[in-house]
Amino acid sequence: MIRVLVVDDEELVRSGLRLILEAAGDIAIAGEARDGAEALSAVRRLRPEVVLMDVRMPVMDGLTAAAHLLKEPEAPKLIMLTTFDLDEYVHEALRLGAVGFLLKDTPPRELAAAVRTVAGGHAMLSPSVTKRLLASYADRAPSRAEAARKQLAALTLREEDVVRALARGLSNAEIGRELRLTEATVKAHVSRVLAKLGLANRVQAAILVHDADLS
Repeated sequence: MIRVLVVDDEELVRSGLRLILEAAGDIAIAGEARDGAEALSAVRRLRPEVVLMDVRMPVMDGLTAAAHLLKEPEAPKLIMLTTFDLDEYVHEALRLGAVGFLLKDTPPRELAAAVRTVAGGHAMLSPSVTKRLLASYADRAPSRAEAARKQLAALTLREEDVVRALARGLSNAEIGRELRLTEATVKAHVSRVLAKLGLANRVQAAILVHDADLS
């Protein structure tokens, strides 16, 4: 069973998420929290594998909680819950190390699938939704774009091909088909890219590519 902590200040939202996830059969709700401060306490006490956390909450918002949570030893996988009007906050959460995000109107089947994906060690990078979020953050500061390009300059041409494809939301298998590489080779390239760039996951790599305007 995948143990999930649900964090949202609205009881109705928490109840809805609980019903959806528990109906999946392989997901258990480890607990609930009403704000970021409660979430930090609950994570230390309950040790969930995945945390679903709203961005905007009283007492301590999701972004502040994420900054603390992702520094915890054996931190759980973090998925932010959001709406499009909070794009900037989600972008920052992904930079902090969150492995993805969900819209609150995500269909039940996709919600459960996302939790399974994250629990399995994969970052969520939905091409349709993630690209829209990152596109909305297109007014990049020139200094940040330049810094991102300098960071990416450390990559080989093949590694750059891989990270560009990764930024489009492709899986290792899809990248392999596009670049005519085996899935194992793609996986090795991704690992080297993350190590070279000093990044924690695929989502952070995708953001760096978008910051550099190379996607």
